Amino acid sequence: MGDTLWDELGKLEKPTLSQLFEADAQRLDKLSTRFEVGEDESAGSIVFDWSKTHLDDAHIAAFEQLAAKMDFAGRRAALFGGEIVNPTEGRAAEHTAQRGVGKEESVALAADYHHRMAAIVEAILRGAMGEVKHVIHIGIGGSALGPALAVDALAREGALVDVHVVSNIDGCALEAAFKACDPATTMIAVASKTFTTIETMTNAHSALEWLKENEVEDPYGRVVALTASPEKAIEWGVDETRILPFSESVGGRYSLWSSIGFPVAMALGWPDFAEFLAGAAAMDEHFRDTDGAANLPLRAAFADQYYTRLRGCQTRAVFAYDERLDLLPDYLQQLEMESNGKSVKADGTPVDGPTAPITWGGVGTDAQHAVFQLLHQGTNLVPVDFIASIAPGHDLDDEHHRILLSNCFAQGAALMAGKASEDPARAYPGDRPSATILLDEISPATFGALIAFHEHRTFANAVLMGINPFDQFGVELGKQIANQIAQGGVRFDPSTEALLATCGII
Repeated sequence: MGDTLWDELGKLEKPTLSQLFEADAQRLDKLSTRFEVGEDESAGSIVFDWSKTHLDDAHIAAFEQLAAKMDFAGRRAALFGGEIVNPTEGRAAEHTAQRGVGKEESVALAADYHHRMAAIVEAILRGAMGEVKHVIHIGIGGSALGPALAVDALAREGALVDVHVVSNIDGCALEAAFKACDPATTMIAVASKTFTTIETMTNAHSALEWLKENEVEDPYGRVVALTASPEKAIEWGVDETRILPFSESVGGRYSLWSSIGFPVAMALGWPDFAEFLAGAAAMDEHFRDTDGAANLPLRAAFADQYYTRLRGCQTRAVFAYDERLDLLPDYLQQLEMESNGKSVKADGTPVDGPTAPITWGGVGTDAQHAVFQLLHQGTNLVPVDFIASIAPGHDLDDEHHRILLSNCFAQGAALMAGKASEDPARAYPGDRPSATILLDEISPATFGALIAFHEHRTFANAVLMGINPFDQFGVELGKQIANQIAQGGVRFDPSTEALLATCGII
């Protein structure tokens, strides 16, 4: 399909980063863009600086041709039009409709669901269901990673309720939440699209038992269900007045904007959650209405494809220089690797090149004293994203934030410039790429735009590779075998048999 263009891309000259800056005085203006999150300046802005990547005019032009060849505009229109973009499951992917951008009927339905959610959130915060100081949110995968990230990023200070997100079936995780919460003032949010996910439902049952053991009157009355299968929640025992539905066309790792965001709204209050949605909608509109390399998620995808396809990079690193974004690399791991970690195209034919790189990362400045050795002097070329906020998230001496940001920007400069030395052990090769995303501040609006940017970046990458980013059959086989173990009567390989016997499972 785009094979000839890939061949042409591979033949283009690959100047060093220093050479690219020397050859083009306008490089920074071309590849660094300030995105205004809303029409009102108070919504804030985000700088997306891709100038320290190896994208140049020739590569961008070729990638724009590739996007046209792969019908990027058509695929994007199908996404926003509510058409089937997940062919293996015959589904649309309507997470943008949750933010008010998409097919008219889907946007209207999402607004109705949000109105119901807002009413319940506001009623709980007013005390209509008794005193609520804690929420234990139980989910897994996208039903947990998004809420955990958003609460940690936006509600470290001044949270209206104390939120604990539990995803692991390991009872230690649930016990830790129990120890931090008073059962008399705790609500349980059970987040499951199907309301059958074994890890989530097992944890939910244990949480219900915890309420009963602590003599909570009407424990089911302390449960809110977040699901696309309301009838299953009713069967489980949740009253329909405490069920917050969302559409079947909203995928798990794209579901933070739906009722899965209930604990975020509880922690922040509905007005801030609405700002979060609005920030994402601003990025949706930019992605929908902007063509070529001026489209920020598409530009990022061009760089991603450059490094995976043309430079053989197998990983991509993300370092947030802000403690509030500690969980961002974990969130992006699922978003990118579950979406684009495929070996076949959307039409079922084998891919003809690498797909998603391994996403990994951490928090600066901690990571500088752990993994940056490899980034600067290792044999692996690793493109890096740095993410930071101009405004600090604390009230301590400004020196803390000055040192933090200085380190962030210094790392990008050092990766690019390198340093020669007669001592090989002290030599830095340089010419190592990075991109920087700089928020004015971490607010609900800018954070919403940041997450939406990465969703669209993931989709744009999928289009360029010709794959379907909205299914995830790779997670199913292990689940099936786990169910076979639970049911018994099935033989496995000698190693697995021995391990199961050692633990007394069989």
